[in-house]
Amino acid sequence: MIKKSLLLSTVLAASLMAGSVHFQQAPAGTRVMPEAGKILSFNKAIAHASMCVVNISTKKRVRQDIPQAFMDPFFRQFFNMPFGQMMPRERIQRTLGSGVVVLKDGYIITNNHVVDGADEVRVTLPGSTKEYKAKIVGTDPKTDIAVVKIDAKNLPVIEFGDSSALKTGDLVFAIGNPFGVGESVTQGIISALGKDSVGINQYENFIQTDAAINPGNSGGALVDSRGVLIGVNSAIITRSGANNGIGFAIPVNMVKRVATQLIEHGKVEYGYLGVSIGNLTPQLQKVYKHDKGALVLDVEPKTPAAKAGIERGDLILKVDDKPVKDASDLKNTIGSMPPGKKVTLQIERNKKVIHLDVKLGKFPESRLKTEGNQGFVDGLTLQEITPQIRKQMGIADDIQGVMVTDVKPESKADKAGFMPGDIIIQIEDTMIKSIGDMDRAMKKHPGAKRVYVNRRGIIHILVVQ
Repeated sequence: MIKKSLLLSTVLAASLMAGSVHFQQAPAGTRVMPEAGKILSFNKAIAHASMCVVNISTKKRVRQDIPQAFMDPFFRQFFNMPFGQMMPRERIQRTLGSGVVVLKDGYIITNNHVVDGADEVRVTLPGSTKEYKAKIVGTDPKTDIAVVKIDAKNLPVIEFGDSSALKTGDLVFAIGNPFGVGESVTQGIISALGKDSVGINQYENFIQTDAAINPGNSGGALVDSRGVLIGVNSAIITRSGANNGIGFAIPVNMVKRVATQLIEHGKVEYGYLGVSIGNLTPQLQKVYKHDKGALVLDVEPKTPAAKAGIERGDLILKVDDKPVKDASDLKNTIGSMPPGKKVTLQIERNKKVIHLDVKLGKFPESRLKTEGNQGFVDGLTLQEITPQIRKQMGIADDIQGVMVTDVKPESKADKAGFMPGDIIIQIEDTMIKSIGDMDRAMKKHPGAKRVYVNRRGIIHILVVQ
């Protein structure tokens, strides 16, 4: 046995020495250094871009609600707290962010979350201490883009790049106002492209970078080594609150499209199909010929998809000539197209490829939120519970309803007792699973009506007109 092992080892060693196994060997590298006496610097490349990135500060009045239990006279007496001390109080919430000057007459792009709900927005230009009061031109929560304007002329404006031409490994610089310390520049590379399942925005196609992005960088510029804008810094993934080398920027092509509509119309319109979609799982791939695409889970009645003949179980492979890799890809592609546009969908149905022509509709705003008197109650912002929201908020699978995401102070919704985080589960005898259910319930029950909300696991009844 020992002789056989020795013989096998000898044969293997001989075969390796004989060259029967060939690994690809890289040619010898040459180490180089910058030209003697010269400093490698990108200062001139990003100097102009740095002059186009501004600091943004906001103020927002936030009402501090008192827990309902403490309003009970027994608790007030027990804790020796006068009723006056129990009344809701307001505090001023201040935020810092960044923005990018895109037009000479004072138009500035930033993140929606930087200015969302702000009562006052002020802008400071680089190298200056003068503050400008800014007006919010338009916001788009779906992409986290907003445009503000200051009364200024002949401002330096940034040059726009093409985010479709980016490559992983490209050198990039993040310019902004981290932690309110003033204009700063950090350097890194593009770590990944097309990140679309982060769960931050409704429409996602992020550039991932390891250039340090910290609180206050939001809304600032991500530029390439020429100083050309390739993205707007938006978010980070962190456990500590500081940068961990995973930052996300909204690609400039999306920024340009959204900002143009905000400046021209004050709002953004998105193409709409009317389907619920999902991704192919390994199990589902066994029953489809294609391994990529967006799987149609449901088709809403009277929508463009229903009129075009799209069916549950269809696998959408292409929109016109653009391949669709997954559900997020389809959502971004359709959302980037204007309402009324006619497109041809390539679909796998029963293992056969068919083509359907669809005229896109206008994305119904009621699916996302209702504000003012649009069908429910003034001052209330609503969000249907998506799988991402359910996961992020830890909402149990057996809880169905519509989530309250914002309540405007002193509005009818505020006075009725609604709070952010409430889940509306029932209106009178109508169970609520969508905003459409709410619209139908409101029409069915005119006048005063009972609204049941799930608030941190406890059911409350509110009355609205």
